[in-house]
Amino acid sequence: MGSFWGTAEEERSDAELLAAHVAGDRYAFEELFYRHHRQLYRLAMMTSRNPDDAADALQDALLSAHRTAASFRRDAAVSSWLYRIVVNACVDRLRRNKSHPTTELNDDNCLVGDHTPRVDTAIMVQRALMRLPVEQRAAVVAVDMQGYSVAETARMLGVAEGTVKSRCSRARAKLAEALGYFDATAAVPDTRGAMQ
Repeated sequence: MGSFWGTAEEERSDAELLAAHVAGDRYAFEELFYRHHRQLYRLAMMTSRNPDDAADALQDALLSAHRTAASFRRDAAVSSWLYRIVVNACVDRLRRNKSHPTTELNDDNCLVGDHTPRVDTAIMVQRALMRLPVEQRAAVVAVDMQGYSVAETARMLGVAEGTVKSRCSRARAKLAEALGYFDATAAVPDTRGAMQ
Protein backbone atom coordinates (compact mmCIF):
# COMPACT_ATOMS: atom_id res chain seq x y z
CA MET A 1 0.00 0.00 0.00
CA GLY A 2 1.20 3.50 -0.79
CA SER A 3 1.31 6.33 1.72
CA PHE A 4 -2.12 7.57 0.59
CA TRP A 5 -3.78 4.36 1.78
CA GLY A 6 -1.34 3.74 4.63
CA THR A 7 -1.90 4.42 8.29
CA ALA A 8 -3.96 7.45 9.17
CA GLU A 9 -1.73 10.49 9.16
CA GLU A 10 -2.32 13.49 11.33
CA GLU A 11 -4.16 16.26 9.51
CA ARG A 12 -1.71 18.77 8.10
CA SER A 13 -1.85 22.33 9.37
CA ASP A 14 -2.69 25.22 7.07
CA ALA A 15 0.96 26.26 7.02
CA GLU A 16 2.04 22.72 6.12
CA LEU A 17 -0.52 22.57 3.31
CA LEU A 18 0.65 25.90 1.92
CA ALA A 19 4.30 24.82 2.11
CA ALA A 20 3.41 21.53 0.40
CA HIS A 21 1.63 23.46 -2.36
CA VAL A 22 4.69 25.65 -2.90
CA ALA A 23 6.84 22.49 -2.99
CA GLY A 24 4.68 21.05 -5.78
CA ASP A 25 1.97 18.98 -4.03
CA ARG A 26 -0.91 19.17 -6.52
CA TYR A 27 -3.58 18.49 -3.91
CA ALA A 28 -2.43 20.61 -0.97
CA PHE A 29 -3.98 23.89 -2.13
CA GLU A 30 -7.25 22.14 -2.93
CA GLU A 31 -7.37 20.74 0.61
CA LEU A 32 -6.61 24.19 2.03
CA PHE A 33 -9.34 25.71 -0.15
CA TYR A 34 -11.98 23.21 0.96
CA ARG A 35 -11.01 23.66 4.60
CA HIS A 36 -11.71 27.42 4.46
CA HIS A 37 -14.18 27.73 1.57
CA ARG A 38 -17.34 28.23 3.62
CA GLN A 39 -15.87 30.96 5.83
CA LEU A 40 -14.21 32.73 2.91
CA TYR A 41 -17.40 32.68 0.86
CA ARG A 42 -19.39 34.04 3.80
CA LEU A 43 -16.80 36.83 4.11
CA ALA A 44 -17.05 37.60 0.39
CA MET A 45 -20.85 37.75 0.66
CA MET A 46 -20.65 40.16 3.60
CA THR A 47 -18.16 42.39 1.79
CA SER A 48 -19.64 42.30 -1.72
CA ARG A 49 -22.90 43.65 -3.01
CA ASN A 50 -24.35 40.49 -4.49
CA PRO A 51 -23.72 36.74 -4.80
CA ASP A 52 -22.22 37.03 -8.29
CA ASP A 53 -19.66 39.62 -7.17
CA ALA A 54 -18.90 37.52 -4.08
CA ALA A 55 -18.31 34.38 -6.15
CA ASP A 56 -16.16 36.25 -8.67
CA ALA A 57 -14.13 37.97 -5.94
CA LEU A 58 -13.60 34.65 -4.16
CA GLN A 59 -12.40 33.07 -7.40
CA ASP A 60 -10.05 36.01 -8.04
CA ALA A 61 -8.74 35.74 -4.49
CA LEU A 62 -8.09 32.02 -4.64
CA LEU A 63 -6.31 32.30 -7.98
CA SER A 64 -4.18 35.07 -6.50
CA ALA A 65 -3.45 33.00 -3.38
CA HIS A 66 -2.56 29.99 -5.54
CA ARG A 67 -0.13 32.05 -7.64
CA THR A 68 1.45 34.03 -4.79
CA ALA A 69 1.69 31.28 -2.16
CA ALA A 70 5.49 31.33 -2.29
CA SER A 71 5.48 34.95 -1.11
CA PHE A 72 3.51 34.12 2.06
CA ARG A 73 5.39 35.44 5.09
CA ARG A 74 4.93 33.20 8.09
CA ASP A 75 4.30 36.13 10.44
CA ALA A 76 0.52 35.58 10.31
CA ALA A 77 -1.87 32.65 10.17
CA VAL A 78 -2.60 31.24 6.73
CA SER A 79 -6.31 31.84 7.36
CA SER A 80 -5.60 35.55 8.02
CA TRP A 81 -3.58 35.72 4.80
CA LEU A 82 -6.47 34.15 2.85
CA TYR A 83 -8.94 36.48 4.56
CA ARG A 84 -6.92 39.51 3.53
CA ILE A 85 -6.71 38.34 -0.08
CA VAL A 86 -10.49 37.80 -0.20
CA VAL A 87 -11.26 41.21 1.32
CA ASN A 88 -8.85 42.91 -1.08
CA ALA A 89 -10.39 41.07 -4.05
CA CYS A 90 -13.87 42.20 -2.96
CA VAL A 91 -12.71 45.80 -2.51
CA ASP A 92 -10.97 45.76 -5.91
CA ARG A 93 -14.06 44.34 -7.60
CA LEU A 94 -16.33 46.93 -5.93
CA ARG A 95 -14.02 49.75 -7.02
CA ARG A 96 -13.88 48.44 -10.59
CA ASN A 97 -17.64 48.02 -10.73
CA LYS A 98 -18.62 51.43 -9.38
CA SER A 99 -20.85 51.71 -12.42
CA HIS A 100 -23.10 49.03 -10.90
CA PRO A 101 -26.17 50.83 -9.65
CA THR A 102 -27.04 50.19 -6.04
CA THR A 103 -30.63 49.14 -5.71
CA GLU A 104 -32.56 49.80 -2.56
CA LEU A 105 -33.84 46.64 -0.94
CA ASN A 106 -37.48 46.59 -0.05
CA ASP A 107 -39.94 43.92 0.99
CA ASP A 108 -40.94 43.29 -2.64
CA ASN A 109 -37.37 42.25 -3.45
CA CYS A 110 -37.09 39.99 -0.39
CA LEU A 111 -39.54 37.20 -0.99
CA VAL A 112 -39.63 35.75 2.48
CA GLY A 113 -42.71 33.73 3.33
CA ASP A 114 -42.39 33.93 7.09
CA HIS A 115 -41.68 37.46 8.33
CA THR A 116 -40.41 36.55 11.76
CA PRO A 117 -38.57 39.18 13.77
CA ARG A 118 -35.32 37.28 13.29
CA VAL A 119 -35.61 37.38 9.49
CA ASP A 120 -36.59 41.06 9.60
CA THR A 121 -33.56 41.82 11.76
CA ALA A 122 -31.23 39.95 9.42
CA ILE A 123 -32.59 41.87 6.43
CA MET A 124 -32.21 45.20 8.24
CA VAL A 125 -28.64 44.41 9.27
CA GLN A 126 -27.76 43.34 5.72
CA ARG A 127 -29.25 46.55 4.32
CA ALA A 128 -27.33 48.65 6.81
CA LEU A 129 -24.06 46.82 6.10
CA MET A 130 -24.42 47.31 2.35
CA ARG A 131 -24.77 51.07 2.87
CA LEU A 132 -21.38 51.32 4.58
CA PRO A 133 -18.28 52.34 2.61
CA VAL A 134 -16.43 49.16 1.67
CA GLU A 135 -13.38 49.91 3.87
CA GLN A 136 -15.60 50.38 6.94
CA ARG A 137 -17.64 47.29 6.05
CA ALA A 138 -14.51 45.14 5.72
CA ALA A 139 -13.20 46.30 9.12
CA VAL A 140 -16.45 45.86 11.03
CA VAL A 141 -17.16 42.47 9.43
CA ALA A 142 -13.67 41.26 10.37
CA VAL A 143 -13.78 42.49 13.97
CA ASP A 144 -17.43 42.24 14.96
CA MET A 145 -18.69 39.38 12.80
CA GLN A 146 -15.65 37.21 12.13
CA GLY A 147 -14.09 37.70 15.58
CA TYR A 148 -10.64 38.86 14.50
CA SER A 149 -8.75 41.18 16.81
CA VAL A 150 -7.99 44.75 15.80
CA ALA A 151 -4.32 43.80 15.38
CA GLU A 152 -5.16 40.80 13.17
CA THR A 153 -7.57 42.89 11.11
CA ALA A 154 -4.95 45.61 10.67
CA ARG A 155 -2.46 43.04 9.35
CA MET A 156 -5.08 41.50 7.03
CA LEU A 157 -6.17 44.83 5.59
CA GLY A 158 -2.67 46.28 5.49
CA VAL A 159 -3.54 49.35 7.56
CA ALA A 160 -2.65 50.69 11.00
CA GLU A 161 -4.54 49.47 14.07
CA GLY A 162 -5.81 53.01 14.66
CA THR A 163 -7.30 52.99 11.16
CA VAL A 164 -9.15 49.75 11.92
CA LYS A 165 -10.47 51.22 15.19
CA SER A 166 -11.57 54.38 13.42
CA ARG A 167 -13.28 52.47 10.59
CA CYS A 168 -15.04 50.18 13.06
CA SER A 169 -16.16 53.13 15.18
CA ARG A 170 -17.58 54.96 12.16
CA ALA A 171 -19.22 51.78 10.86
CA ARG A 172 -20.80 51.01 14.24
CA ALA A 173 -22.14 54.57 14.51
CA LYS A 174 -23.67 54.34 11.03
CA LEU A 175 -25.09 50.89 11.76
CA ALA A 176 -26.57 52.08 15.05
CA GLU A 177 -28.15 55.05 13.32
CA ALA A 178 -29.52 52.93 10.49
CA LEU A 179 -30.80 50.18 12.77
CA GLY A 180 -32.22 52.73 15.20
CA TYR A 181 -34.08 54.25 12.25
CA PHE A 182 -35.50 50.86 11.29
CA ASP A 183 -36.46 50.16 14.90
CA ALA A 184 -38.12 53.56 15.27
CA THR A 185 -40.12 53.23 12.05
CA ALA A 186 -41.22 49.73 12.98
CA ALA A 187 -42.47 50.95 16.37
CA VAL A 188 -44.39 53.97 15.05
CA PRO A 189 -47.38 52.07 13.56
CA ASP A 190 -47.80 50.00 16.74
CA THR A 191 -47.84 53.11 18.95
CA ARG A 192 -50.28 54.98 16.77
CA GLY A 193 -52.53 51.97 16.46
CA ALA A 194 -52.65 51.60 20.23
CA MET A 195 -53.58 55.27 20.71
CA GLN A 196 -56.51 55.21 18.30
